[in-house]
Amino acid sequence: MPLPIVAIVGQPNVGKSTLFNRIINERVAIVEDRPGVTRDRNYARASWMGHQFSIIDTGGITWEDSTIDEEIRAQAEIAIEEADVIVMLADASQGVTSLDERIAHLLYRADKPVLLAVNKADNPEQRTDIYDFYSLGLGDPIPVSGSHGTGIGDLLDEVVKNFPADAEKTEEGVISFSVIGRPNVGKSSIVNRLLGEERVIVANEEGTTRDAIDTPFVKDGTKFRVVDTAGIRRRGKVYEKTEKYSVMRAMSAMERSDVAILVLDASTGIREQDKHVAGYAHEAGLGMIIAVNKWDLPKKDSSSGKDFEAVIREEFSYLDYAPIVFVSAKTGKNIDQLPKMVKEVYENKNQRIQSSVLNDLLLEASRLVPAPMVKGKRLRVYYMTQVKTNPPTFVVFCNDPELMHFSYQRFLINQLRENFDFTGTPIKILPRKRK
Repeated sequence: MPLPIVAIVGQPNVGKSTLFNRIINERVAIVEDRPGVTRDRNYARASWMGHQFSIIDTGGITWEDSTIDEEIRAQAEIAIEEADVIVMLADASQGVTSLDERIAHLLYRADKPVLLAVNKADNPEQRTDIYDFYSLGLGDPIPVSGSHGTGIGDLLDEVVKNFPADAEKTEEGVISFSVIGRPNVGKSSIVNRLLGEERVIVANEEGTTRDAIDTPFVKDGTKFRVVDTAGIRRRGKVYEKTEKYSVMRAMSAMERSDVAILVLDASTGIREQDKHVAGYAHEAGLGMIIAVNKWDLPKKDSSSGKDFEAVIREEFSYLDYAPIVFVSAKTGKNIDQLPKMVKEVYENKNQRIQSSVLNDLLLEASRLVPAPMVKGKRLRVYYMTQVKTNPPTFVVFCNDPELMHFSYQRFLINQLRENFDFTGTPIKILPRKRK
């Protein structure tokens, strides 16, 4: 069974993200003292007194007429549908508002356990002066302070009491991958196509997705978790505080992933920001797939795909191991290939080669290309063994590690790729002195 799900909902600026961060004990949700900062549903793993659960932070619910407000409300309503327990958060400093009343009426129809938490009850007087919130009809209000941490334990005690009886059995064998790229290349549209629902907000403006979002799904019997990261901008061009946290969140999302799908925009071509994004993922040691999105837009002939692929290989020479697929989130072209490719890259990234086989390869490689001479001293390679997977890491014992030039390491990596299927995964070579 999947973990129980807890959704935090409420009007804008009542401290939902602060409470979310306090519960998971990390700075995951973006927190800023102005409404509208959290837009998408934001998932994380949390625990309390031995109980494991997933928790969702949502955007502030309003009934304004703007498109983005309507989408935020739709995202919150989906979170309410997904949740096993709902925490409605109100603000002690504001008292009961008309928005609180309207949200409470929305939750009446959910037919699920709803707990009312009153945030910003930072002092004893505020913790006792919450009787007005009984008028919402959601039972006893629980005073909390997301900023100071008071009352959180009392709230979580009530949350876990309302979990389904058969919940909390954790799932294993889940492949985690992130969808990365500069802003407005279609990452969220690809995720929506993969999941077959409007899982993340899609709008024709840069920076719509600000939080990294985890969503589990199953494809052909394989369990996946996809993280749709916020669009990454270059660090030197991050001026707004919120944008800065989005970049940090995207980096964190990569670190929690096994494989990254780098999304490029066929209609605009490759930009410097694309290279920065790819560099982050490569440095993190992720498995890589390059997806060229919006392939339905540019005018093409029979050689267009080969020409674009040649440009990619030239601009991203360090990603020569990454497979390339041309997709269209709009039409669905080749989107169904992505989970299968992610699984293959994941398996390649986690394969282990026997030492005896590696040393046969090393012996043959030495016959093909003798070890180089450096300053009159010849490199002597004795033994190779795999010490790690994810990514595959090999230690090569030699007479002097300083004699193993990068070019010779590259030669050994190429030999490994020719003999074993390491498509989509980086390979690391670590020279060590034989003792």
